[in-house]
Amino acid sequence: MLALLVLAGAGGAYAWHGHEKAATKPAARAPAAVPVTLAQVEQGPLAVVLGGLGTVQAYNTVQVRSRVDGEILKIGFREGQVVRKGDLLAQVDPRPYQAALDQAKAKKAQDEATVKNAKADLERYTKLGDYASRQQTDTQTATVNQLTAQIAGDQAAIDNAATQLSYATIQAPIDGVTGFRLIDVGNIVNAAQQTAIVTITQVEPIFVVYTAPEEQLGDMMRALAAGPVPVEAWSTDGMAKLSEGRLDLVNNQVDVATGTIRLKASFANKDHALWPGVSVSTKTRTGTVANAVTVPDDAVQHGPKGLYAFVVDDQSRARVQPIAVGRSNDGRTQVLKGLTPGQTVIWRGQSRVQEGALVAQAQPASPREDRQADNSAPVSSEAR
Repeated sequence: MLALLVLAGAGGAYAWHGHEKAATKPAARAPAAVPVTLAQVEQGPLAVVLGGLGTVQAYNTVQVRSRVDGEILKIGFREGQVVRKGDLLAQVDPRPYQAALDQAKAKKAQDEATVKNAKADLERYTKLGDYASRQQTDTQTATVNQLTAQIAGDQAAIDNAATQLSYATIQAPIDGVTGFRLIDVGNIVNAAQQTAIVTITQVEPIFVVYTAPEEQLGDMMRALAAGPVPVEAWSTDGMAKLSEGRLDLVNNQVDVATGTIRLKASFANKDHALWPGVSVSTKTRTGTVANAVTVPDDAVQHGPKGLYAFVVDDQSRARVQPIAVGRSNDGRTQVLKGLTPGQTVIWRGQSRVQEGALVAQAQPASPREDRQADNSAPVSSEAR
C-alpha cells in the first residue's frame, strides 16, 4: 500500500512539472517582414524618347591622290594625325613644273617685245598717211592684233603651268584625321593611278545614321516641324552616353522590306567620342508628357495575367495591383492605369514577396550600387 502511494505521488509531481513546462513554452513568432526597396508613384513631366540603333559616318571622306606625275620627295603628315585644310601632305618633285612655268613666262616676255615693235611700225605707217599704202597699214594692224592675242595665250600657258606647279605640293583639302600612309617617299606617282596617298575622314562634325520603326515617323516629323530635335548617342550596351547632337534628316521614303525609316543626326564631336564605323544606340527626344504618372522601371512586373506592381498598404503589406504602362525614359515608366500619385510600390526585392506579405524598407543601397542599377535600365522602350 505504501508503495502505491509513493508511485501515485511521483506521478502527480511529474504531471505538475509537465504542465508548468507547457505553460511556459513561448508562442510561435510572427513571420518576419521581407526586406525590399520602396519607391513612390510620382507625377510630373516625362520626356518622350525614341530609341534606335545606328552607325557613325564621317562627315566627309577624301582619298588624296596626286594630280601630277613625279617622284615623292617628302611626306608631311603622320598616320592618325589631325590635319587642317591646307596642311602639307606630300611634295612631288616640282622642278619640271617650275621649268615649264619659267618657259611660259619667257615666251610671254618675248611676244610682248615683238608686239611692241609691231605697234611702233603700225604707228609709223599711220603717220605716213597717203605715203603708205592701205594694204601695208591693214597688214600691220592684223599683225599687232595677232601678237596681242598670242600674248593672251601666253598668259593662259603661264596660268596652267602655275596650276601644275601648285599640284606638286599636295595639301589637305579638308579638316580631318589621316589614315594609313599608302605611298612612301621615293615612289613615283602619276595622275592616272588609283592608289591614294592617304585617306582623310572629317570627324568634326560627324553623322550618325540610324533607323526607327515606321510607326514613329509621325512623331519624328512633328518634332522636326516644331524645332530642333535633340539626339543622344550611347554605347550599344546603353551604359555610357557618348555625345549629344540633333536630328538633321528624315529619309524621303520608308524601307518597305524592313518597315523602318532611316534618319541622320549630326554631332559636334569635339572630343572625338564618336568614330566612323562605330555602332551606337540613339535616343531621340520628340516631346514631353506634361503630367505623367511614373514608377521606377523595376517596379513593373510581368505575370501570367499581364503587368502588375506590388503596392504597399497602410499595414506594410504587399498587394498585387494590375497596371497598364506606356513609355519609359531615364529609369522611369509611365503608368497609364492602375496607380495614383503618392502610392508606395516595391521597387526591388519582389522575388520573395507574395500577396499579403509583410514588407519593410531594406537598408539603402550605396551610391555606387544605385548608379549600377540605374545604368542597367533599358535605353528606351515603347509600350510594354
